Amino acid sequence: MDTRDKIIALERAVEIIAELGGKGIKPKVVTGYFDVLLASHVRRLREVRNGTDRLLVMVLDPPEPVLPSRARAELVAALAVVDYVVPIEKHKAEELLRHFDAGEIVREESADLTRARALAEHVHGRQHT
Repeated sequence: MDTRDKIIALERAVEIIAELGGKGIKPKVVTGYFDVLLASHVRRLREVRNGTDRLLVMVLDPPEPVLPSRARAELVAALAVVDYVVPIEKHKAEELLRHFDAGEIVREESADLTRARALAEHVHGRQHT
């Protein structure tokens, strides 16, 4: 499967959630920026996926993105652990999240900001050596 086929629109995500629910499958959803995609993201997604039939990732726009939304979505979709990717604006994300129970939602935005700060500090530190 072309990993770009994993990237779906909000409307398709709602349909898939309903289809899976009809089969008794409860996917987990992770929200985050994934700007830039790091090994710690992959470890976290594996951790969240553990024991779950499907994993849907919502790629939100950070305050000052390094990569465009589509590029970030394609990187996340390339991960085998991820089943679906929805590039989405934050206000529309809340609409999709209403289709999930609270226990099925993992919010990674603040962790992503921490990762980005640590990466920037690391890069700046290397430039001064």
